[in-house]
Amino acid sequence: MTIVALCLAVGLQWLTLQSMAWTAMMFRNVTQVSFCQALNRTFDGTHPCSLCHIANKGNASDQKRDTQISSAKFDITCVSRSIRLSPDSKPIQYAATSVHVLETDESPPVPPPRLVQG
Repeated sequence: MTIVALCLAVGLQWLTLQSMAWTAMMFRNVTQVSFCQALNRTFDGTHPCSLCHIANKGNASDQKRDTQISSAKFDITCVSRSIRLSPDSKPIQYAATSVHVLETDESPPVPPPRLVQG
């Protein structure tokens, strides 16, 4: 269904109809004149058949409709707004702390102290 809808949207039906018309014209012209003359008569545009007329009218109506649609312009006015992504920032004051590391030359007791139960 999607493929058929896309084919119709791009006007493939008119190309298919025109191709069928050219094929039919070629077979008809080959029976009357030589192959080169039939080829020339088929694609010269001065000897169109009824299918060619239908394909040309359909294609022209599609192009006219596309032109009318594209000429309609939408006038959308955008009002500019200021967008604030974050609130005003205020400086944060952290509590002043100082960390002192005790430095001693004493080594830990050997053997380590044990818990006395009493």
